Amino acid sequence: MGWTTKDVPDLTGRTAVVTGANSGLGAETARALARAGATVVLACRDVAKGRTVAGELGDRAQVRALDLADLASVRAFAEGVRAEHERIDVLVNNAGVMAVPLRRTADGFEMQIGTNHFGHFALTALLLDRITDRVVTVSSAMHRIGRIDLDDIDWERRRYERWLAYGQSKLANLLFAYELHRRLTAAGSDVKSLAAHPGFSSTNLQYRSEAWYGKIMELTTPFLGQPPDQGALPSLYAATAPEAESGAFYGPDGPFEMRGHPKRVQSSARSRDPELARRLWELSEQLCGVSFPVS
Repeated sequence: MGWTTKDVPDLTGRTAVVTGANSGLGAETARALARAGATVVLACRDVAKGRTVAGELGDRAQVRALDLADLASVRAFAEGVRAEHERIDVLVNNAGVMAVPLRRTADGFEMQIGTNHFGHFALTALLLDRITDRVVTVSSAMHRIGRIDLDDIDWERRRYERWLAYGQSKLANLLFAYELHRRLTAAGSDVKSLAAHPGFSSTNLQYRSEAWYGKIMELTTPFLGQPPDQGALPSLYAATAPEAESGAFYGPDGPFEMRGHPKRVQSSARSRDPELARRLWELSEQLCGVSFPVS
């Protein structure tokens, strides 16, 4: 029998922040954390949906507005959380967009790299000195198709390809998680940086690509994909299991890592390139206007 939510340890007295907690994997992650006793901050672009989820969880759930596609919103959210919480035990960088048409964030970034990577990069930087245990960044098996173009990361000169842009953003998530691990370790910090991916899960992420195949995915994904509570297990394992290792990547243990229980998995050689990670980190600090309290 593999690891399930029954194996989540007692989290009484601990505080977690989960981005994108108004639906899908984020909502399931928040539910499991709250049921284990944690206070959970549901960081949501759709606050109304977040309140619906929080209503199931009682006083341990707090809903706060966060739009990762707007760095002003990221800063406002971080300031609010810092004012309310002396410590944050766990940050789960879960929210994301997938394969959307070309559009820009409030700060001019391509939407997928801006939301999936830059928004979470800035959020982590602004909260890191309050984090006591671990940062979990959610990537995807699709990171394998990703290529980081540091000279055109926002697709201003290249012909836009929505899936390649998604792959770039998910590769950036892994490069960030691994580089954060290296920097925390070098600084002598006990804080962990881990990554996870959900396999193929039935969530509304698949239905928002606005492509011709969106309706097909909407009809077939509930039958082919695993339910969200199963897809959330790798993130939950990374966020709570005492034995989960910093610098590791967790995903499902089934065929092709599409479904199953959490296990440590491998990522592409490109995701483990420390020089690429360093250069992406420096570019991200520059573009987001943040700096980390680890060198």
